[in-house]
Amino acid sequence: MTDEQVSQQESDRRPGGAPDAIVPESAAGGQSTLTVWVAFAANLVIAVAKSGAALLTGSASLVAESAHSWADTGNEIFLLVADRKSRRPPEPGHSLGFGREAYVWSLFAAMGLFVAGATVSIGHGIQELIDPEPASDFFVGYLVLALAFVVEGISFLQSVRQARAEAAALDLDMIQHVLATSDPTLRAVFAEDSAALVGVLIAAAGLAGHQLTGSPVPDAIGSILVGVLLGVVAVLLINRNRWFLVGQEADPRVRRATLQALLDLPEVDRVTMLRLQFVGPHQLVVVADVDLTGDDDEPLLAVRLRDLEATVCRSPAVVATTFGLSAPDEPSLQP
Repeated sequence: MTDEQVSQQESDRRPGGAPDAIVPESAAGGQSTLTVWVAFAANLVIAVAKSGAALLTGSASLVAESAHSWADTGNEIFLLVADRKSRRPPEPGHSLGFGREAYVWSLFAAMGLFVAGATVSIGHGIQELIDPEPASDFFVGYLVLALAFVVEGISFLQSVRQARAEAAALDLDMIQHVLATSDPTLRAVFAEDSAALVGVLIAAAGLAGHQLTGSPVPDAIGSILVGVLLGVVAVLLINRNRWFLVGQEADPRVRRATLQALLDLPEVDRVTMLRLQFVGPHQLVVVADVDLTGDDDEPLLAVRLRDLEATVCRSPAVVATTFGLSAPDEPSLQP
């Protein structure tokens, strides 16, 4: 039998192209690495520009924005490591692969944002309130902030494109998807770029306040506000990575789609229990109790269950499956 005939038989056994349709989020992936590289390049260019402008102008807000951009640049390195390590295939001793590495390294990135971004910005702002220093060359500051807004906007648009495509595949609102997605790199880049755009506006307002009033107080307050913004974003990212590290259940819509895909398989009569847990970006473990069609003897049922597990595992989003038999008195799950 040729490979084409085998593929055709497998396709005939799973309607609608399942098991690829088992978990809709498996269609996401693919652009996360590009999104992180775009963000890394953007933040590196901006960090250098802001640092030069901060030294030239003496603006507290620009110092805060410099710390912000350098923190983001370092974070992208963590995210690139997270993306690469999480793609390692399973091996003896790690039968579920290394998907959770993504959440570990993304957690480091979020902590770096908090320490190198938030605390430095807030600390510098407080120092400026205690021991203020005048700023100068305001035009240079505005020019660099305008450049930063454009470059950050380009990076932000890349993360928006990825998030919007993934959200559409799952019939979700884009922001809802960013918060719920199992891909920590997308969430981190989207959140950091959003914060960067807002931070640039805060820094520009602080710089303008310094220029108009002649007082460094608005500039110092701008630095503190940038730090608070980074702190809020960092805590959000830390909390989301923590949830995935301890075992995050799949989104209800993914669960419903998976349940429907299982019920669409000709071997499955009903499903009475279904658990979907993320073990990495777009990587799930599927545990279910099913009632198979027909009335086979126990040895044949065991073989059919193993075949069903193998079928579902062919989905790129499924790392492992465990199927058991439903008891006659157990209620059926409804999509």
